Amino acid sequence: MSTIDEDTGSAGLVSAEAAAELAQPVAGGGIPWVRLGVGLVLAAVALYLPFYYGPDTNKLLSQAIYLAIAAQGLNLLTGFNGQVSIGHGAFFGVGAFTTGILMTEYNWYFEPTIIVAALVAALVGVVVGFPALRVRGLYLALITLGLAVLFPRLASKVVDGPDAIFQGSGGVALLRPERSEFESIVSWLENDQWEYFLCLGIAVLLFVLARNLMTSRMGRAIVATRDREIAAATVGVNLSGVKVGTFALSAAYAGVAGSLAVMVDKVADATNPILYFELSIKFLVAVVIGGAATILGPALGAVVLTFLEDRTDTLIEGKEVLSPALLGIALIIIVFVLPEGLLGGIRRLVNRVSTRWAGRRSASGVNRS
Repeated sequence: MSTIDEDTGSAGLVSAEAAAELAQPVAGGGIPWVRLGVGLVLAAVALYLPFYYGPDTNKLLSQAIYLAIAAQGLNLLTGFNGQVSIGHGAFFGVGAFTTGILMTEYNWYFEPTIIVAALVAALVGVVVGFPALRVRGLYLALITLGLAVLFPRLASKVVDGPDAIFQGSGGVALLRPERSEFESIVSWLENDQWEYFLCLGIAVLLFVLARNLMTSRMGRAIVATRDREIAAATVGVNLSGVKVGTFALSAAYAGVAGSLAVMVDKVADATNPILYFELSIKFLVAVVIGGAATILGPALGAVVLTFLEDRTDTLIEGKEVLSPALLGIALIIIVFVLPEGLLGGIRRLVNRVSTRWAGRRSASGVNRS
């Protein structure tokens, strides 16, 4: 019979619980037919959309996709790992300017720059992640906020001015690769359709990667670091490695999104000193309204946020000051009505319907007997 020391008993129990959680194999189970059916329908719709809509709507769809990728990166860091960041716009900008510089200065094709943008952003994430080990919560948020505000200044030094590293890159920290460099490599697709499918394919790949990561032992270590840091360290989790690694992976996602933004928007911009802070807030809002610490939540939040923002701009055309106010009111209503996010609300609705359906079936069975 085992005994527990009075001073370390609770810690031992928590450590044992954390060890069991980390060692737990991924549940197999049967085939989720409902989810499979819904997934096939959504896949068919996603493949059909760019042929139904025109270039303007396809561009909006592509913007929603790259926003979803950046939001998923932030979700891995903040939602699953518990490290608060409101500076992911800086990593987004690193990816955008990496792609812009490689294309304008070194004549690279666009597609290979995505990989380089991800690696450079991940490296910056590691550089930021190590100092972040000493702080947490609001202090970490302030550090990342400073990074987002500082990035446009640094970018302008790189691509503009007499002391710039790269000269002749488009003026005032504005990199504009030639339109022809983004031409579709598939002859039967229009450029806007090719951009949409490239964004969609990369997004699917990264979301599958995030799902597989979070259902693995490493994913459970990431969550355990958020929920039971002391217990996780007790059972052998390298807290520093997990935190820095998650920071790097999260930054890489944002870097990929920034690279895709150059393809979609045709510009890497650092003329607005608060642009990347605004982007950081948009990533966070997409995570919150979609559902934090979920895989599909950031995608759902990004789509809703993109089209809601576009709709408010359209409704109040010519009154730009009112557009952010209306958008803010709409977001407050969503968060107030669905505090667990849109995905959490959908799950609650499905559970309620399935419970009532099961209750009716059992009642009908009793009546027949």
